[in-house]
Amino acid sequence: MRDYLYLGLYKSFGLLLSLLSRKTTIKLIRGLAWFAYTVSKKHRKIIHNNLDLAFDNTLNEKEKKRIGMDAFMNLIDTTFGIIQRDKMKKSEVIKNVTFENDEIVRGYQDAGKQFIFVTGHYGNWELLSQSIAIHFDLTLVGVGRELDSKVMDEILIQNRERFNVEMVYKKGAMKGCIKAIVQKKTIGILVDQHLPLSQSINVDFFNHKVTHTPIASILSRKFGIDLIPAYISTDDYENYVVKIYSPIKSLKTENQEEDLEKMTIAQAKVLEEVISNKPSQWFWQHKRWKEFHKEIYP
Repeated sequence: MRDYLYLGLYKSFGLLLSLLSRKTTIKLIRGLAWFAYTVSKKHRKIIHNNLDLAFDNTLNEKEKKRIGMDAFMNLIDTTFGIIQRDKMKKSEVIKNVTFENDEIVRGYQDAGKQFIFVTGHYGNWELLSQSIAIHFDLTLVGVGRELDSKVMDEILIQNRERFNVEMVYKKGAMKGCIKAIVQKKTIGILVDQHLPLSQSINVDFFNHKVTHTPIASILSRKFGIDLIPAYISTDDYENYVVKIYSPIKSLKTENQEEDLEKMTIAQAKVLEEVISNKPSQWFWQHKRWKEFHKEIYP
């Protein structure tokens, strides 16, 4: 029953969005973001507490509200984008997407060298993966969680695969990533989610300890593959910019633990820099610091 409800909502929003202009859609996104921010006291509290921790209580209420609203806008824009791109051509997907520093990736491709993209829940992260796959003409394999709804999970798989984006689920992710690398596909990993202590490498993030996934670092060290950070952002929800950052070089010395720690710290530093430059684009609703700062979350 739940699957049919989700499917009905998906098709209804698909029809609605197909009838609306982009400017009207943005107004709808903004209205829904305002509603979500206003109604969800729990998530509003999480956002504000995260911002207070990250920026050391330097933001006023107006600034926190603006960032919180934008965080919901990004989430809704990401969701709506999945629906809207369901029947798009590849050329339409990247029509309003520009790339900065794409020569970094081109250099690796020209040299026949593999690499791994690292990114986070920043901007329209679903558009990021599809834009990268199309722009660089590669098959991108991401790591993600299987949706609770089998029907919606299948729709999402089909939507991604139309644009050369494949997924491996978190359970068995390492095995799936290794298989993809052997097949000369490109891995893309979201590195900004909380993990249990037993699965993580701990790093400083905005001057506070957090858990951090080591999977990108492990793959980098095992196969001698560099990590390339890539993030997408927008100022107007019509035009998007994908920025490629300097590679994080693969390390393999006799000290495995130190190698993995250095590469993981480097990933966290890039993400912190990206968020600091434009904090409104990050997914602040997530309990990022909960392993070491449980007291700030409701």
